[in-house]
Amino acid sequence: MTGKLVDALIVEDNDIDTEAVKRAFRRADFANPTHSAGDGEEALEMLRGSHGRPKLPQPCVILLDINMPRMDGITLLDELRRDDEFKQSIVFMLTTSGYESDRKSAYDKNVAGYFLKENLGALVETLKPYCKGNEFPA
Repeated sequence: MTGKLVDALIVEDNDIDTEAVKRAFRRADFANPTHSAGDGEEALEMLRGSHGRPKLPQPCVILLDINMPRMDGITLLDELRRDDEFKQSIVFMLTTSGYESDRKSAYDKNVAGYFLKENLGALVETLKPYCKGNEFPA
């Protein structure tokens, strides 16, 4: 599926952090369509196209915070990995949590990467060529 812009979903409860990610994408000329959800429940609604929301196109790269209200990032990751449609979702953690237990829990659920928010530039530098040159399934 080379040449197609893969959608990115930012799952983050802090609007300032969400805007920082979008700003970093613009500065890096990351032209992929970008969507945002305020917590795990809203992200699931967007991914599944439920509760009146249009379904996001797949594949979709998900940038996931850990600490959020209603449904946190690790719980959302559990939900995605149990769902046949989303179990292979491409998830990068973007969080303030430097706890080893959080890193281990995320990698146990097959995340593609774990980035601290203070290293947002490194995440963008990783995502841009990954999304541009990667062969995604149709």
